[in-house]
Amino acid sequence: MRHAVADASCIVVKVGSTLVTNHGQGLDHAAIGRWAEQLAQLRAMGKQVVMVSSGAIAEGMQRLGWSQRPTDIHELQAAAAVGQMGLVQVYETSFARHGIRTAQVLLTNADLADEQRYQNARMTLLTLLKMGVVPIINENDTVVTDEIKFGDNDTLGALVTNLIEADALIILTDQGGLYSEDPRKNPAAHLIEEAKAEDPALQAMAGGAGSSLGKGGMLTKVLAAKLAATSGASTVIASGTQTDVLLRLAQGLGYAPSCSCPCHTEGLNQSFWRLFA
Repeated sequence: MRHAVADASCIVVKVGSTLVTNHGQGLDHAAIGRWAEQLAQLRAMGKQVVMVSSGAIAEGMQRLGWSQRPTDIHELQAAAAVGQMGLVQVYETSFARHGIRTAQVLLTNADLADEQRYQNARMTLLTLLKMGVVPIINENDTVVTDEIKFGDNDTLGALVTNLIEADALIILTDQGGLYSEDPRKNPAAHLIEEAKAEDPALQAMAGGAGSSLGKGGMLTKVLAAKLAATSGASTVIASGTQTDVLLRLAQGLGYAPSCSCPCHTEGLNQSFWRLFA
C-alpha cells in the first residue's frame, strides 16, 4: 500500500496551527509557500487537491496583539475573523505564484449534519475542483460554539475527505508519528509504519492511560483516519517540516527523518505512518 497517495486522483491535505503559525509565532509564509509549490506539482501530475488549514485564531491573536489565548467564545470568534483575512491572503498569494486560483470555504458541523447543506457543500467543492481551483477549507470559527465545533481540524479533514470521496487524506504534523509506546519512556518503542484504521489497539497507543502522545493530537489523527476510512480513503500522517514531503508521498516514497534517534534510522519508509481503510 506504499502507493496509496501515488495512485490517488483526489487528495485532501490537512495542516494544523502549530505548523501554519510556526508554533504561534505568526503565519509561516515560507512553509505555506513550500506546501503550495508541492501541491502545484501534484496538480501537474493530474491530481485534484484540497487544503484543510488551521491557524485563523492564532493569526488573529498576533494581529490583535494578544499574548494569551482568550477563553471567551466571542473573543475567540473575533480573533478568528481577524486572522482569517491574513490566512487566506497568504494562501492566495502562495498559489498565485504558480498560476493557481484558490477559494475560501468555511464549514461548521451543522453544514455537514444537514442533508441539503451537505449536498450544497459537496457540489460546491466538486465544482471548484472541476474548475481547477484549490479549495482552502477551515472551520468557521466566527460562528461556531462549543456545541457545533468539529473540535479539531483532523476531524474536519476526514469529514471533507468523506464529503468529496477523496482517495487519500494526508495529515501534516510536527510529530514523528504513532509509536507502540512512548519512545521517551521506552527506547525499544517502534514507529507504527502501517496499520488498519479500525484496529482498536491504535487508539490505546495514541491516547491510552499514561500516554502523553495523545495530548499532542495523535489520538485525533487516529480517529480521523478511522473516519476517513468509512468512505474508502487511506490516511497518511507525515512531518510537515520535511523537504518535499508531499512530492515524495505522491511518488510512493518515504522522506528523510529530521532527527537521528534510533526510532528513525531503519529506513526512509518508516518516517511516516499509514492507516488504511
